[in-house]
Amino acid sequence: MTKLRVLIVDDEPLARDRLRSLLAGEESVEIIGECTNGNDAVSAIRNGGPDLVFLDIEMPERGGLQVVEQIPADRRPAIIFVTAHDQFAVNAFEIQAVDYLLKPFDRERFQAALRRAHEHIRFRQAKDTGSTRDATSPDSGRKAARLAFKSEGRVVFVSPEEIHWVEAADNYVLLHLADASRLILRETMTALEERLGEGFIRINRSAIVRLEQVKELEPTFHGDYTVILRGGTRLPLSRNQRGQLAKFLAAGS
Repeated sequence: MTKLRVLIVDDEPLARDRLRSLLAGEESVEIIGECTNGNDAVSAIRNGGPDLVFLDIEMPERGGLQVVEQIPADRRPAIIFVTAHDQFAVNAFEIQAVDYLLKPFDRERFQAALRRAHEHIRFRQAKDTGSTRDATSPDSGRKAARLAFKSEGRVVFVSPEEIHWVEAADNYVLLHLADASRLILRETMTALEERLGEGFIRINRSAIVRLEQVKELEPTFHGDYTVILRGGTRLPLSRNQRGQLAKFLAAGS
């Protein structure tokens, strides 16, 4: 298996040591260099051709976002931003960073970001060779924009396809994901519904579902329905949302 060529860019020695230590335990990667500032990073990316860069956002003279701007989009490696601050998350998302690690992060969070990088690079390589259908999953040929969410002190990037349904929980909402994990967000259902856009439907005051996850609509008493998801979750379709029923039926026709 070809190893990913990785470049580490951070002006803090301890931060570079931490990344180097974590990467040392990964057989799928090869560290090809380290940079302590943005100017050197631009040169290293242009000349070294890394597959993946762990890139600090705030550095003297030229920060991580400015580094990426200096690299043409068609020549950019996969980028995982590493920072102690979350205010740059939206900027990172706009330039299609693979992930956004908030310091301090643990090995589990690091490995999740690395897995995303592998999937991103594998998809891009398959796309370049015209074999996108074989990349990562049956749905990987359909590239979708990812959403950035703040959850429990970190910023997580999630593709809409990964979200099965959304549940209101007091002052929070829970994203129920394809891998059976959940993300806890401090966000309103209305705001989230707008962000998710097409492909999702609000079925009651406390639930939003992805249309593709709907297995069936089960009639109950008095003309009501229960929405049954592919994973077996059962959710009521409220009377106020009956107008959404036509969308369900249209989607399944």
